[in-house]
Amino acid sequence: MAESLVAGVDSSTQSTKVVLCRAADGTVVAEASAPHPDGTECHPGHWWNALSQMRDLLERADAVAVAAQQHGMVALDGAGEVVRPALLWNDTRSAPQARALVEEFGGAKAWAERTGSVPPASFTVTKLRWMAEHEPGNARRTERVMLPHDWLTLRLGAPEPVTDRGDASGTGYWSPAAGGYLPDLLRAALGHDAETPRVAAPGERVGETAWGAALGPGTGDNMGAALGLGLRPGDVVVSIGTSGTAFAVADEPAADPSGLVAGFADATGRFLPLVATLNAARILSAAAAMTGVALYELSALALAAEPGAGGVTLLPYLDGERTPDRPDATGVLAGLTTSNATRENVARAAVEALLCSLADAVDHLAAQGIRPRRTLLIGGGARSEAVRALAPAIFGTPVTVPEPAEYVALGAARQAAWALAGTPEPPGWPAPPATERPAPPEAGHTREHTGQEIRERYAALRDSAPQI
Repeated sequence: MAESLVAGVDSSTQSTKVVLCRAADGTVVAEASAPHPDGTECHPGHWWNALSQMRDLLERADAVAVAAQQHGMVALDGAGEVVRPALLWNDTRSAPQARALVEEFGGAKAWAERTGSVPPASFTVTKLRWMAEHEPGNARRTERVMLPHDWLTLRLGAPEPVTDRGDASGTGYWSPAAGGYLPDLLRAALGHDAETPRVAAPGERVGETAWGAALGPGTGDNMGAALGLGLRPGDVVVSIGTSGTAFAVADEPAADPSGLVAGFADATGRFLPLVATLNAARILSAAAAMTGVALYELSALALAAEPGAGGVTLLPYLDGERTPDRPDATGVLAGLTTSNATRENVARAAVEALLCSLADAVDHLAAQGIRPRRTLLIGGGARSEAVRALAPAIFGTPVTVPEPAEYVALGAARQAAWALAGTPEPPGWPAPPATERPAPPEAGHTREHTGQEIRERYAALRDSAPQI
């Protein structure tokens, strides 16, 4: 009898990736990818077209699940047709609507208590309010609201719109603590009631594909990564992709009235407090452009500079920022002099800024009671040798670097295997291979060469920059 295979789909901002794995142990047997159009909005049809390019790979699977970018606003009319291109998580045009909604419903503390989060411009609820104000005709036509992974799961063969608690927790109109939708918030955003997907149980089999494969409920990308890494309480992940995230699995829901920590649910029945930054790997791309080198050459340039980049500090809010909430901010390069204005120092400052921004995110988790047993560094940006080398000093802890892999897609594949098995818990796939990066000793270093000093200088620039 042939062994069972499962497929995990990662539908991100930039592309669709598919991994085909053995259901028993998660061993990857094949993988493929296809690009999406660039931008902060995208017609969902592009996601389906990208996924359809890998149909031959998908049809080898006995079960499939989709993990996709969180928060995207997929608005459908009464016939199930897309009303307008989906506004993606990285579209910040709804910042004024986010502020207005928070004020209308009792302020930040009330939102944190009801939804687990204080919604920034990325959240679906704010995008619905933007559409209601700027495209009232489209808002009136909208009878159903879905998320990217919900829409793809429906196209793959789910008999009804279905989501999971992890992705639902990023909408701004679903409560992780209570486990239910908050229709008054959705109504206030869109201007009228709309249908929402059923929230499936973790690991539930929600349907089957046209070729007879079981369908898992799917989840959001960060929840998929947590499942793919096999996170347990006490693990903290720092992910460096298009966005930066720091998140941890927890047994209790978070409710941070500062809005810095999003109180998400995870894909297993637990919770996933998370801090997100808008700027992450793009900081490295921008630095490569500024210094005139290819991205793969940036590490060597950064490592050729002394710690602290000769006093050059970058505030990396290149396209606005989500944490802290500064949607209209721009980047700041400070401390330049005739003696330190070198390509090496600019490259080093960019890597240090990226890590300082994410170290701030980890601190916000700590303020919510998360005590890391280990810190894992993942994502495309974690493939940079400079990032890996500098991370322990900036974070002040040892850092575990799992072997590069498509962890979002692997998490979706693990969920698919869970749905196929019908067991109470997900299959116990082995932990990914990883290397350990110890925190360097500070003895013998001058203070300006320490991670602490770098973070203090970064914080001073962050706090003195215009609060816009």
